[in-house]
Amino acid sequence: MSSQMPEDKYVVASGINTRYWSVGDRGSPVILIHGFGASVEIWQHNVSALSNNHRVYALDLVGFGRSDKRSGKYSPSFLLNHLNEFATALHIERPSLVGLSMGGAVSLLYTLAYPEKVQKLVLVDSVGLGDKIIPLMRLMTLPILGEIMTTPSRMGTYLFFKPTVLDSKILKGAFTDLYYELFSLPGAQEAKLQTLRSICNIFGLRKTFIQSTMSNLSRITAPTLIVWGEQDALLAVGQARFAMGEIPNAQIHICKQCGHMPNFEKPEEFNGVILDFLSG
Repeated sequence: MSSQMPEDKYVVASGINTRYWSVGDRGSPVILIHGFGASVEIWQHNVSALSNNHRVYALDLVGFGRSDKRSGKYSPSFLLNHLNEFATALHIERPSLVGLSMGGAVSLLYTLAYPEKVQKLVLVDSVGLGDKIIPLMRLMTLPILGEIMTTPSRMGTYLFFKPTVLDSKILKGAFTDLYYELFSLPGAQEAKLQTLRSICNIFGLRKTFIQSTMSNLSRITAPTLIVWGEQDALLAVGQARFAMGEIPNAQIHICKQCGHMPNFEKPEEFNGVILDFLSG
Protein backbone atom coordinates (compact mmCIF):
# COMPACT_ATOMS: atom_id res chain seq x y z
CA MET A 1 0.00 0.00 0.00
CA SER A 2 1.71 3.21 -1.07
CA SER A 3 1.32 6.18 1.20
CA GLN A 4 1.84 9.80 0.41
CA MET A 5 2.88 11.94 3.39
CA PRO A 6 2.56 15.63 2.53
CA GLU A 7 4.55 18.26 4.39
CA ASP A 8 3.20 19.48 7.73
CA LYS A 9 1.87 23.04 7.81
CA TYR A 10 0.53 25.06 10.74
CA VAL A 11 -2.14 27.71 11.16
CA VAL A 12 -3.63 29.29 14.29
CA ALA A 13 -7.35 28.43 14.68
CA SER A 14 -9.34 29.12 17.90
CA GLY A 15 -6.00 30.16 19.41
CA ILE A 16 -4.70 26.64 18.72
CA ASN A 17 -1.54 26.08 16.69
CA THR A 18 -3.09 23.59 14.27
CA ARG A 19 -1.22 21.11 12.10
CA TYR A 20 -2.67 20.42 8.67
CA TRP A 21 -1.91 19.03 5.24
CA SER A 22 -2.89 20.84 2.05
CA VAL A 23 -2.66 18.94 -1.25
CA GLY A 24 -3.95 19.85 -4.73
CA ASP A 25 -4.42 23.21 -6.39
CA ARG A 26 -7.64 22.89 -8.37
CA GLY A 27 -11.25 21.83 -7.97
CA SER A 28 -13.58 22.29 -5.03
CA PRO A 29 -12.21 22.18 -1.47
CA VAL A 30 -12.51 19.06 0.73
CA ILE A 31 -11.65 18.89 4.43
CA LEU A 32 -10.79 15.49 5.94
CA ILE A 33 -11.52 15.15 9.68
CA HIS A 34 -9.95 12.25 11.60
CA GLY A 35 -11.45 10.14 14.36
CA PHE A 36 -10.79 9.82 18.10
CA GLY A 37 -7.11 9.25 18.86
CA ALA A 38 -6.08 9.66 15.21
CA SER A 39 -4.43 12.45 13.20
CA VAL A 40 -3.80 13.57 9.62
CA GLU A 41 -1.76 10.42 8.99
CA ILE A 42 -4.95 8.35 8.99
CA TRP A 43 -5.60 9.90 5.52
CA GLN A 44 -2.14 9.04 4.12
CA HIS A 45 -3.62 6.66 1.50
CA ASN A 46 -6.31 9.14 0.43
CA VAL A 47 -4.95 12.66 0.07
CA SER A 48 -3.01 12.10 -3.15
CA ALA A 49 -5.87 10.38 -5.02
CA LEU A 50 -8.44 12.96 -3.89
CA SER A 51 -6.12 15.87 -4.77
CA ASN A 52 -6.26 15.00 -8.48
CA ASN A 53 -9.71 16.61 -8.61
CA HIS A 54 -9.88 18.68 -5.40
CA ARG A 55 -8.03 21.00 -3.06
CA VAL A 56 -7.67 18.65 -0.12
CA TYR A 57 -7.11 19.73 3.49
CA ALA A 58 -6.64 17.45 6.50
CA LEU A 59 -6.21 18.82 10.02
CA ASP A 60 -5.27 17.55 13.44
CA LEU A 61 -8.21 18.52 15.64
CA VAL A 62 -7.33 20.38 18.83
CA GLY A 63 -5.67 18.00 21.31
CA PHE A 64 -4.79 15.37 18.69
CA GLY A 65 -1.80 14.61 16.49
CA ARG A 66 0.66 17.51 16.53
CA SER A 67 -1.89 20.30 17.09
CA ASP A 68 -1.72 22.17 20.41
CA LYS A 69 -3.12 20.53 23.51
CA ARG A 70 -5.13 22.69 25.89
CA SER A 71 -5.96 22.16 29.54
CA GLY A 72 -9.67 22.05 30.29
CA LYS A 73 -12.77 20.77 28.60
CA TYR A 74 -12.79 19.40 25.06
CA SER A 75 -16.50 19.65 24.30
CA PRO A 76 -18.08 18.74 20.94
CA SER A 77 -18.88 22.46 20.52
CA PHE A 78 -15.20 23.36 21.01
CA LEU A 79 -14.14 20.82 18.35
CA LEU A 80 -16.84 22.22 16.04
CA ASN A 81 -15.60 25.77 16.66
CA HIS A 82 -12.01 24.69 15.99
CA LEU A 83 -13.03 23.26 12.60
CA ASN A 84 -14.91 26.48 11.73
CA GLU A 85 -11.95 28.68 12.73
CA PHE A 86 -9.60 26.43 10.72
CA ALA A 87 -11.71 26.84 7.56
CA THR A 88 -11.94 30.60 8.17
CA ALA A 89 -8.18 31.00 8.76
CA LEU A 90 -7.36 29.29 5.45
CA HIS A 91 -10.24 30.98 3.54
CA ILE A 92 -11.77 27.62 2.64
CA GLU A 93 -15.24 28.42 1.30
CA ARG A 94 -18.06 25.89 1.08
CA PRO A 95 -15.95 22.77 1.48
CA SER A 96 -17.19 19.22 1.33
CA LEU A 97 -16.52 17.50 4.65
CA VAL A 98 -15.28 13.92 5.01
CA GLY A 99 -15.48 12.87 8.66
CA LEU A 100 -14.27 9.55 10.08
CA SER A 101 -15.74 8.22 13.35
CA MET A 102 -15.59 11.11 15.87
CA GLY A 103 -14.66 13.35 12.92
CA GLY A 104 -18.00 12.31 11.41
CA ALA A 105 -19.79 13.63 14.49
CA VAL A 106 -17.87 16.93 14.26
CA SER A 107 -18.78 17.12 10.53
CA LEU A 108 -22.43 16.43 11.36
CA LEU A 109 -22.55 19.14 14.01
CA TYR A 110 -20.80 21.58 11.65
CA THR A 111 -23.26 20.83 8.83
CA LEU A 112 -26.21 21.39 11.19
CA ALA A 113 -24.72 24.62 12.59
CA TYR A 114 -23.61 26.07 9.23
CA PRO A 115 -25.72 24.48 6.47
CA GLU A 116 -24.82 27.29 4.06
CA LYS A 117 -21.09 26.57 4.47
CA VAL A 118 -21.10 22.88 3.46
CA GLN A 119 -21.19 21.68 -0.15
CA LYS A 120 -21.38 17.91 0.48
CA LEU A 121 -21.07 15.67 3.53
CA VAL A 122 -19.36 12.26 3.78
CA LEU A 123 -19.87 10.30 7.01
CA VAL A 124 -17.39 7.45 7.39
CA ASP A 125 -18.29 4.97 10.18
CA SER A 126 -19.49 8.06 12.02
CA VAL A 127 -20.12 8.56 15.72
CA GLY A 128 -23.48 10.21 16.43
CA LEU A 129 -25.77 7.91 14.43
CA GLY A 130 -26.52 5.50 17.29
CA ASP A 131 -26.23 5.34 21.07
CA LYS A 132 -24.10 2.18 21.37
CA ILE A 133 -20.36 2.33 22.08
CA ILE A 134 -17.99 -0.51 22.98
CA PRO A 135 -17.31 -1.29 26.69
CA LEU A 136 -13.60 -0.45 26.25
CA MET A 137 -14.47 3.20 25.51
CA ARG A 138 -16.99 3.35 28.36
CA LEU A 139 -14.39 2.03 30.83
CA MET A 140 -11.90 4.67 29.68
CA THR A 141 -14.26 7.40 30.95
CA LEU A 142 -13.87 6.23 34.58
CA PRO A 143 -11.50 8.23 36.82
CA ILE A 144 -8.12 6.57 37.44
CA LEU A 145 -8.99 3.53 35.29
CA GLY A 146 -9.08 5.76 32.21
CA GLU A 147 -5.69 7.20 33.11
CA ILE A 148 -4.22 3.70 33.54
CA MET A 149 -5.75 2.44 30.28
CA THR A 150 -4.40 5.37 28.24
CA THR A 151 -0.86 5.49 29.68
CA PRO A 152 1.23 5.43 26.49
CA SER A 153 2.93 2.17 25.53
CA ARG A 154 3.59 0.48 22.20
CA MET A 155 1.36 -2.49 23.05
CA GLY A 156 -1.36 -0.17 24.38
CA THR A 157 -1.25 1.83 21.15
CA TYR A 158 -1.60 -1.31 19.05
CA LEU A 159 -4.49 -2.57 21.22
CA PHE A 160 -6.23 0.83 21.00
CA PHE A 161 -6.37 0.62 17.19
CA LYS A 162 -6.83 -3.17 16.88
CA PRO A 163 -10.68 -3.06 17.04
CA THR A 164 -10.72 -0.47 14.23
CA VAL A 165 -9.51 -2.81 11.48
CA LEU A 166 -10.39 -6.27 10.24
CA ASP A 167 -6.77 -7.10 9.41
CA SER A 168 -4.56 -5.94 12.29
CA LYS A 169 -1.35 -6.69 10.36
CA ILE A 170 -1.61 -3.23 8.78
CA LEU A 171 -1.14 -1.68 12.24
CA LYS A 172 2.21 -3.33 12.95
CA GLY A 173 5.50 -1.47 12.64
CA ALA A 174 5.38 2.11 11.34
CA PHE A 175 1.71 2.75 12.18
CA THR A 176 2.02 1.72 15.84
CA ASP A 177 5.39 3.49 16.17
CA LEU A 178 3.92 6.75 14.89
CA TYR A 179 0.85 6.69 17.17
CA TYR A 180 2.90 5.63 20.19
CA GLU A 181 4.98 8.77 19.60
CA LEU A 182 1.87 10.97 19.19
CA PHE A 183 0.19 9.46 22.28
CA SER A 184 3.37 10.19 24.26
CA LEU A 185 3.40 13.93 23.46
CA PRO A 186 2.85 16.26 26.46
CA GLY A 187 -0.88 16.77 27.08
CA ALA A 188 -1.99 14.10 24.58
CA GLN A 189 -3.31 11.64 27.17
CA GLU A 190 -5.30 14.32 29.00
CA ALA A 191 -6.73 15.65 25.73
CA LYS A 192 -7.84 12.16 24.70
CA LEU A 193 -9.58 11.49 28.02
CA GLN A 194 -11.19 14.94 28.20
CA THR A 195 -12.58 14.54 24.67
CA LEU A 196 -13.95 11.06 25.34
CA ARG A 197 -15.47 12.06 28.69
CA SER A 198 -17.23 15.02 27.06
CA ILE A 199 -19.25 12.74 24.76
CA CYS A 200 -19.40 9.48 26.70
CA ASN A 201 -19.67 8.04 30.22
CA ILE A 202 -19.76 4.56 31.76
CA PHE A 203 -23.34 4.09 30.51
CA GLY A 204 -22.57 4.99 26.89
CA LEU A 205 -22.73 8.07 24.69
CA ARG A 206 -24.13 11.07 26.55
CA LYS A 207 -27.83 11.72 25.81
CA THR A 208 -27.29 15.44 25.17
CA PHE A 209 -24.63 14.69 22.57
CA ILE A 210 -26.62 11.95 20.83
CA GLN A 211 -29.80 14.04 20.73
CA SER A 212 -27.89 16.91 19.08
CA THR A 213 -27.00 14.60 16.18
CA MET A 214 -29.55 11.78 15.87
CA SER A 215 -32.68 13.87 16.31
CA ASN A 216 -31.56 16.45 13.74
CA LEU A 217 -30.54 14.22 10.81
CA SER A 218 -33.69 15.11 8.87
CA ARG A 219 -32.53 18.78 8.88
CA ILE A 220 -29.40 18.05 6.83
CA THR A 221 -29.76 19.66 3.40
CA ALA A 222 -26.31 18.88 1.95
CA PRO A 223 -26.04 15.83 -0.33
CA THR A 224 -24.69 13.11 1.98
CA LEU A 225 -22.74 9.90 1.44
CA ILE A 226 -22.57 7.33 4.24
CA VAL A 227 -19.59 4.96 3.97
CA TRP A 228 -19.26 2.04 6.40
CA GLY A 229 -17.15 -1.03 6.93
CA GLU A 230 -19.41 -4.07 7.03
CA GLN A 231 -17.39 -5.66 9.87
CA ASP A 232 -17.05 -2.49 11.97
CA ALA A 233 -16.58 -3.78 15.53
CA LEU A 234 -16.98 -0.32 17.12
CA LEU A 235 -20.11 1.01 15.45
CA ALA A 236 -22.47 -1.56 13.91
CA VAL A 237 -23.36 -1.18 10.25
CA GLY A 238 -27.02 -0.84 11.28
CA GLN A 239 -26.21 2.75 12.29
CA ALA A 240 -25.41 3.52 8.65
CA ARG A 241 -28.78 2.16 7.56
CA PHE A 242 -30.55 4.19 10.26
CA ALA A 243 -28.86 7.38 9.03
CA MET A 244 -29.71 6.51 5.43
CA GLY A 245 -33.40 6.49 6.42
CA GLU A 246 -33.20 9.82 8.28
CA ILE A 247 -31.03 12.06 6.08
CA PRO A 248 -33.09 13.36 3.13
CA ASN A 249 -30.53 13.42 0.31
CA ALA A 250 -28.35 10.44 1.27
CA GLN A 251 -26.58 7.56 -0.46
CA ILE A 252 -24.84 4.63 1.19
CA HIS A 253 -21.78 2.52 0.39
CA ILE A 254 -20.88 -0.53 2.48
CA CYS A 255 -17.27 -1.78 2.21
CA LYS A 256 -17.09 -5.58 2.42
CA GLN A 257 -14.41 -7.32 4.48
CA CYS A 258 -13.63 -4.05 6.21
CA GLY A 259 -13.62 -2.65 9.75
CA HIS A 260 -14.05 0.84 11.20
CA MET A 261 -11.61 2.69 8.89
CA PRO A 262 -12.43 2.01 5.20
CA ASN A 263 -10.21 4.93 4.18
CA PHE A 264 -7.18 3.15 5.67
CA GLU A 265 -8.13 -0.48 5.13
CA LYS A 266 -9.68 -0.27 1.63
CA PRO A 267 -8.19 2.97 0.27
CA GLU A 268 -8.62 2.31 -3.44
CA GLU A 269 -12.30 1.45 -3.08
CA PHE A 270 -12.80 4.34 -0.66
CA ASN A 271 -11.07 6.91 -2.88
CA GLY A 272 -13.07 5.85 -5.92
CA VAL A 273 -16.40 6.07 -4.10
CA ILE A 274 -15.58 9.49 -2.62
CA LEU A 275 -14.41 10.92 -5.95
CA ASP A 276 -17.57 9.64 -7.70
CA PHE A 277 -19.78 11.20 -5.04
CA LEU A 278 -17.99 14.55 -5.00
CA SER A 279 -18.13 14.88 -8.80
CA GLY A 280 -21.72 13.61 -9.06
